[in-house]
Amino acid sequence: MNTLSYVTVDVFTSSRFEGNPLAVISDARGLSDAAMQKIATEFNYSEVTFVLPPENPENSARVRIFTPTMEIPFAGHPNVGTAFVLGQQAEIFGKPVGEKLRFEEKAGIVEVGLNRSSGRVTSAAIRAPQPLTIGDTITRETIAGCISLDPGVIATTSHAPVFASVGLNFAVAELNGLGALAAARPNLAGFQAAAGRQTTSGHDFSLFVYVRTSENPWHIRARMFAPLDNVPEDPATGSASAALAAYIVSLAPDADMNVGITIEQGVEMGRRSIIALDVVKAGGVVTDVMISGSCVPVMRGEITLHD
Repeated sequence: MNTLSYVTVDVFTSSRFEGNPLAVISDARGLSDAAMQKIATEFNYSEVTFVLPPENPENSARVRIFTPTMEIPFAGHPNVGTAFVLGQQAEIFGKPVGEKLRFEEKAGIVEVGLNRSSGRVTSAAIRAPQPLTIGDTITRETIAGCISLDPGVIATTSHAPVFASVGLNFAVAELNGLGALAAARPNLAGFQAAAGRQTTSGHDFSLFVYVRTSENPWHIRARMFAPLDNVPEDPATGSASAALAAYIVSLAPDADMNVGITIEQGVEMGRRSIIALDVVKAGGVVTDVMISGSCVPVMRGEITLHD
């Protein structure tokens, strides 16, 4: 009987059973692509990570990220959680674990900093692997059809709904208040129609909706829906948070900024998550986005591969 060890952690939280759960296979050598996908589907978390030796020995590891339906090039909470898990180890594939890690991913190199308290890793910060890119705008009717709302609650004062990415593509849209955010319900037919109209490259149509106030514009409440990836709602989405944070900073009139942004997500699911972002803008261009958060270990066990 062949078995494979795994660890699960809750990411972007300091409280167990909140945040976004992640399963980490810290040594995935010998697994086929098909086996990785089957394991990710079995967990049915928003993502599962599979850690392999790096192709370049200067890097720490190669990390592959699978949703229940597909492999994706980058995601926030899988990187934060994987770094947290690997940071508990003395070595990664024979190399000592330092304070900084470098992950090889399909989107590029992801740089990670580990934060420790009393010698133990408590949180991690990752740098978005790609610069901000903005895609096509999306109609209010399309957004409303995805989440069962009236188009009138889609706010367009700051920006129209649009595709944004710092490594993984999301539709982002602002709503006009917490009432609309709470009322949002994913409509599979709406998402299928939206994906059919999508021309921007990326994975299936995934929607990140948010609310912010003029009194506290850098504290944001958000929800993320991706039913086409078998993720009806995600409690914490670092890659979407980073794309949104970079985008709204890019829209600000100041040419040079260094902004700390907090995104609170998962509240409506009972899995409150806190995602911290640091965005640097220089000469009118966003040059750096850091995503950070705490993690809590939850489970460990073994997967039976063959009888």
